[in-house]
Amino acid sequence: MAEAILFCALERIDASARQEEDQKIRNWVAEIRDVAYDAEDVVESYILKVVFRRGRSIHTIGNMLATWEVGSEIEDIKAKISNLTRSLETYGIRPIREGDDSRFAYEGRQQLRRTYSHLVEDDVVGLEDKTKELVTLLVKEERYQVISICGMGGLGKTTLARKVYHQSEVRRHFDSFAWAYISQQCQARDVFQGVLINLTSPTKEEKERILQLRDEELVKKLYQIQWEKKCLVILDDLWTMQAWNSLRPAFPIGKSRSKILLTTRNKDVATYVDPKALIHEVQCLTEEMSWELLQKKAMLPGGHGIDFTWERLGMKMVRHCGGLPVAIIVLGGLLATKHTLKDWEMVYRNINSYLRRGKGHEQEFGGVSEVLASSYYDLPYQLKPCFLYLGHFPEDFEIPTKKLMRMWVAEGIVSSVQGETAEDIAERYLDELIERCMVQVGRRNFIGRVKTCRLHDLMRDLCLSKAKEENFLQATHLRHKNDPVAASSSMVPIVTPMAKIRRLAIYLDEGVNRCISSEYEKSSHLRSLLFFYAKEVGMINWEQLKPVFNNFKLLRVLDLEGFKITEHLPKAIRKLVHLRYLNLRNSKVRVLPSSIGNLVCLHNLDLSFDLLDGLQRGEIPNVIWKMEQLSHLYLPKSFTINGADKLRLDSLNNLKTLRNVDARKCCIKDLVKLTNLSKLGMHSVKSYEELKVILKHPSPILNSLWLLSLQIWGERVEEKDLRQLFSDCHHDFYRLSLGAALSKLPEYNSFPPNLIKLTLWGSRLVEDPMPTLGKLPHLQFLRLPHTYFGKEIVCLTESFPRLKYLFISNFPKLEKWKIYDTAMPSLLQLQIRRCEQLKKLPDGLRLVTTLRELEIIEMPNGFLNRLKVGGEDFYKVQQVHSIKLWARSSCF
Repeated sequence: MAEAILFCALERIDASARQEEDQKIRNWVAEIRDVAYDAEDVVESYILKVVFRRGRSIHTIGNMLATWEVGSEIEDIKAKISNLTRSLETYGIRPIREGDDSRFAYEGRQQLRRTYSHLVEDDVVGLEDKTKELVTLLVKEERYQVISICGMGGLGKTTLARKVYHQSEVRRHFDSFAWAYISQQCQARDVFQGVLINLTSPTKEEKERILQLRDEELVKKLYQIQWEKKCLVILDDLWTMQAWNSLRPAFPIGKSRSKILLTTRNKDVATYVDPKALIHEVQCLTEEMSWELLQKKAMLPGGHGIDFTWERLGMKMVRHCGGLPVAIIVLGGLLATKHTLKDWEMVYRNINSYLRRGKGHEQEFGGVSEVLASSYYDLPYQLKPCFLYLGHFPEDFEIPTKKLMRMWVAEGIVSSVQGETAEDIAERYLDELIERCMVQVGRRNFIGRVKTCRLHDLMRDLCLSKAKEENFLQATHLRHKNDPVAASSSMVPIVTPMAKIRRLAIYLDEGVNRCISSEYEKSSHLRSLLFFYAKEVGMINWEQLKPVFNNFKLLRVLDLEGFKITEHLPKAIRKLVHLRYLNLRNSKVRVLPSSIGNLVCLHNLDLSFDLLDGLQRGEIPNVIWKMEQLSHLYLPKSFTINGADKLRLDSLNNLKTLRNVDARKCCIKDLVKLTNLSKLGMHSVKSYEELKVILKHPSPILNSLWLLSLQIWGERVEEKDLRQLFSDCHHDFYRLSLGAALSKLPEYNSFPPNLIKLTLWGSRLVEDPMPTLGKLPHLQFLRLPHTYFGKEIVCLTESFPRLKYLFISNFPKLEKWKIYDTAMPSLLQLQIRRCEQLKKLPDGLRLVTTLRELEIIEMPNGFLNRLKVGGEDFYKVQQVHSIKLWARSSCF
């Protein structure tokens, strides 16, 4: 709600174009955000007070007092809004009127960033192969009329386009050429005039006539010349789909021999220009390339001509650039003016501030941060807080995207709209940040969704800088008191002494004696609190976290993942009634108080405690059923219940994810009522008969599941039972983990048709499962531990067409494995473990040319020796990039 209020306010003013240039406007934005949050806190606090007094008379003193208090607070907020509205004129902010042109706000900055075709850089590194590839596509490949160069700001998109533009092969192939710099404030008429003049090389009189043409005449002439001649047009720095819409009529895409080479930070824009376009993504430089570029820009001798001490210091500095060419160029330009080792050491000590300012290259780049910041300024309002929230996470941190998106939702940064769920919108927002090259993809899952993401170091610097300017979040680093830099531990200082801190990230070093520094203990408006810790941090006492329960009563997000904290969660947790997200995953917490039932607003509750490898059990009260807003619940892997035999779950109708359900401790009949479940993990099912309670229900739960993990104890599960299980699955069901004493696999067409990831364990199969599983058309991941007791497995011709990952372990009788030609044509990783009767790898493995990683674990020495360089079977795996041979206690 708060962010929605802020968006409405900002959309009505002409501040977006100027807020980067005016501290007063940044202050105004911070103030209006504060008011929006205050309004949300007041309304929500009142609603919760009424909920907890449900059933009492509205005329009780408590309810009357609550109503009076909220009325008073709302009046205060209305007064603040009035003052902020009056201050618009003072700050020079005016309402947007139709036809207004805010171009003046950008002109100075855009002039600094304007590109020209003739400025060819000499000191270019890492672009030779890319240049050749693009030249080939332009002059020899007829399929692509539009070629896009995409990447984050400062990666060298324009530099690459210039090199391609000036290649002799390109100049010979095309008849005419034009270079147009588009920018964020695209003026279509200016672009049309410039391109037409470039393509026609007019006389002075002809140029004057072009400048006098009406818009429709310009478009017609420009279209006509690209139709008649073979033209190459460079559209540099295209930002939006709207900009392309204004330019589109002048370009005969798909209807001529002319081509367009465009650069953009947004892949969505590239696809929008031409869905058939080839997109070339520019990557960061390697460390070796970065050092080569720095040597050139700092005018250092190449090869071994530089002193080792200087080289080591230079390498340290270049790592701060994160492979970003613009940062390396700024650094090189600065170092070129420094002629002593002492000067270099001073630059190293102040490396971050030098890079931010772009010292020595202000005219060329306006500072590295300014290059990257233009991407931030271009973000729509709803994406800015999503981007700033990433500033919570430490440098080089692989951010789990589920965690991030659920935090966005918990904070209210993302809300559901017109039938689209908040989490779907959050995923769309993250994808857009990735498409804009502001967020980097870490790993993807088996259906292509982003599993982890991260920020480039310099993009993170920008994120923290903007978060500071807008008072969006604080990040502090608590070090041991004997650490010499402990005195300057705050990474993002508070903007003003009176500023309300809404979000706080705390990084704990080894030996810290407190978790929250005194300057933050009274931060009563805190909404998000995230802890990150060094592995060596010792056990923390709850006493050190007293402020969390006593002062941070408006918290919505509390992340204690991995926290080494004493076992009993305090009863005071009941005070955090606004919590939407509570994460205790891998923490040392083991016992929950019944007062946790007070957290009725929770959306995400993760109780996957660190239970010392199953030697301990979690203790949870039978109150989770009160949390009716829960969407995601992760139970401890092993737990007991205080006050009941079975954990009640039947009221949690909003649950989408339910993991670690112990069938002995939960009533399986409750699951029938959880009709929104898409992911279920259940273990310790006594028998398949027990499952039939939900399988035979008129509204079977399996019909909504996408992911299922089942462990069934007891007698064998028959083939017919498995067919029934699969037939009840959702048509998009893609992931199954099944631990059961299977007697036989059903036919392949009985399996869910879209199955991508399959784990079968604890089975007693004596028939080879590979011929059946090899026919699953979409299977990409297969894990088979303790599954097969036969002597031979066979991967038939054309089997496993999409399989990428195969893990086989504990096949005690397996002696022979055959792989036929064209089997497993997509396999990337193979792991074999404890198949002690298997004497050698199959000959057909040498035909699997896609294999990148082979891992052999705890196999007989004879088997391992055959695979070493010079061994009898080395020829079968010599094409594999990574081979790891693990004995029981060592790696070869």
